[in-house]
Amino acid sequence: MPDLVLDGFAGPGGWSEGLRTLGLRDIGLEWDTAACRTRTAAGHLTIQTDIAQYPTAPFKGRTRRQIWSPSCQPWSRAGKGLGLQDQPLVHQAVEDLAHGRDTRTQLGGACTDERSILAAEPMRWLHDLRPEWVCMEQVPDVLPLWRQYAMHLRGWGYSAWTGILNAADYGVPQTRRRAILIASRIRPVTAPAPTHSEHGDVGLFGDDLPRWITMAEALGWGYTQRPAPTVTGGGTATGGAEPFGNATRQAMRAAMNNPDHWAWRKPARTISGTVGHVGGKQSGGHLGLEPDEGAILQTFPAGHPFCGTKGQRSLQIGNAVPPRFAAHIVATAEGITVPAPADLAAA
Repeated sequence: MPDLVLDGFAGPGGWSEGLRTLGLRDIGLEWDTAACRTRTAAGHLTIQTDIAQYPTAPFKGRTRRQIWSPSCQPWSRAGKGLGLQDQPLVHQAVEDLAHGRDTRTQLGGACTDERSILAAEPMRWLHDLRPEWVCMEQVPDVLPLWRQYAMHLRGWGYSAWTGILNAADYGVPQTRRRAILIASRIRPVTAPAPTHSEHGDVGLFGDDLPRWITMAEALGWGYTQRPAPTVTGGGTATGGAEPFGNATRQAMRAAMNNPDHWAWRKPARTISGTVGHVGGKQSGGHLGLEPDEGAILQTFPAGHPFCGTKGQRSLQIGNAVPPRFAAHIVATAEGITVPAPADLAAA
């Protein structure tokens, strides 16, 4: 077990798949049944549990590395964003846990969204286990909280970096911006070096960066070879009916087959945790995608065995860390190089 990475709020395996490309393995703590089924089907070790109630003692001396992606729903501006109102309480919980005082129950009970306090959960495990390194990911508004974590980690002798990274800069066909923390007590850390850029950067020493991977390239669309995905609706775990008529679908498909459409020039915007939905100001609205197409844009391997209803699969995909993005973050903490990825279009 010492070689296993402790993966809190593990979801369907975004971090896990990123670790797999690096030759590493995790043991995930996750409460959602459908996500646990997905992880098991994909061959990832999983403990189904409410992580807030799980003791740290069983892992003491048995794991050296940690990964954390607490629930983003309270903090996301795509939802109500109640976590922003609760932020002072969460900061206080982190401060208390960093000094060995567990006030989660009291402070969590005062939160507007009871899930907000989960963002303090990693500090309980960091304080008790002191791993060699830790990587953490959340929506951008959580960056002040990550900076608080970094302050305490530096006080414990860690090198720590925090900032906002764009997944598109690491070969993900999606402009997903996330607050990242990387900390290590065995090596200096900084942000992972980008592998792509929006327009393609020309270097002086043969270090040119290719441009971002577009949505159309990732999905293997051809102007006439493949229609655009079916437009679907709904935002619940059980899915929903298609809200658009045939004429609307045909018009959208025709637009997608146009090489001047944004999908041929840009990555997708952030994949959300709703059925058949990609937020898209650049497309003038929402573009319907099937779960398998959302999984490709998240860089999950082809055929990743997502379990559950269509709605549950879409929620898992939208809430996951893109594996390719995860691999670059972990590689920085681990001090290794990310293998060159296979061509997405061929996946």
